[in-house]
Amino acid sequence: MRHPFRLPEVPEPLRHAPSPFHVEPPLVFVPPKWEYRHLVRKAADEPPIGEEELNALGAEGWELVAVFAGPGSVHFYFKRLIR
Repeated sequence: MRHPFRLPEVPEPLRHAPSPFHVEPPLVFVPPKWEYRHLVRKAADEPPIGEEELNALGAEGWELVAVFAGPGSVHFYFKRLIR
């Protein structure tokens, strides 16, 4: 039995032709927000920050960004991304 309505045949090259338009989702820049932590160690009274303490801070997302050795103390500055 033949169907009364038949779609016309589309040539093979047109069947898989790329779309003339390329649509990308919009790109929205969201500036990062940081929080900071400042640790001070008295040079004479306290031991310096050790590997274990640095690893614990790193596991919490803190990144050491600066160290300042002042008279009698050492200042450690950390930052992490606010999630």
